Amino acid sequence: MKTRILIVDDEPDAVELIAFNLRSAGYDVVTASDGEEALKKARGLFPGLIILDLMLPEVDGLEVCKILRRDPKTSGIPIVMVTAKAAEIDRVLGLELGADDYVTKPFSPRELVLRVKRLLRTGQESTDKLERMELKDMTIDVPRHEVTVKGRAVDLTATEFKLLTILAQRRGRVQSRDKLLQDVWEYDTLIDTRTVDTHMRRLREKLGAAAHHLDTVRGVGYRFVED
Repeated sequence: MKTRILIVDDEPDAVELIAFNLRSAGYDVVTASDGEEALKKARGLFPGLIILDLMLPEVDGLEVCKILRRDPKTSGIPIVMVTAKAAEIDRVLGLELGADDYVTKPFSPRELVLRVKRLLRTGQESTDKLERMELKDMTIDVPRHEVTVKGRAVDLTATEFKLLTILAQRRGRVQSRDKLLQDVWEYDTLIDTRTVDTHMRRLREKLGAAAHHLDTVRGVGYRFVED
């Protein structure tokens, strides 16, 4: 069965371009032209991934992202934010509100398809080696894609889960931002490393009392510490 992808954009030319390339890559495509329609279709169809434009009529992309992430039924759907705004603050805000990735218009359709494939693969794969990691206050169950802190389930996106699991598997070893971009996001070329910082901030907020395991090594990157 083909994976269904929801494209949300009010520009017909952009929708046509994205839809053509995704269908050519073997995906089923549905579309929405405004925020209200996007929320309705996301809740009714539960797509495998959402490509979400920032500038939308009715409800803008940032608000759509925030609403979807607050709803347990849609919180795990990967979101790629597409925006004509190149300012760093817009990219960071999108990531902070829950987007897994972003592309800036004008973009390469091939690059967008590759990012879609990467995000969908992240949600399906087991992050190799250790299947279950247990600490005093946190358990990471890799096959089930579940994290609990003091017995409480923590709702993570596929990208956040992969980031946490990779750091935990390499506990005690410092991971540079560039290394994490390669291993979590699978970027071959250097892009804005604020992507890593923003996801780490969100991850720490969700882990709450267990956030102390994620240590910042100033000027280098991050490491997972057990104590």
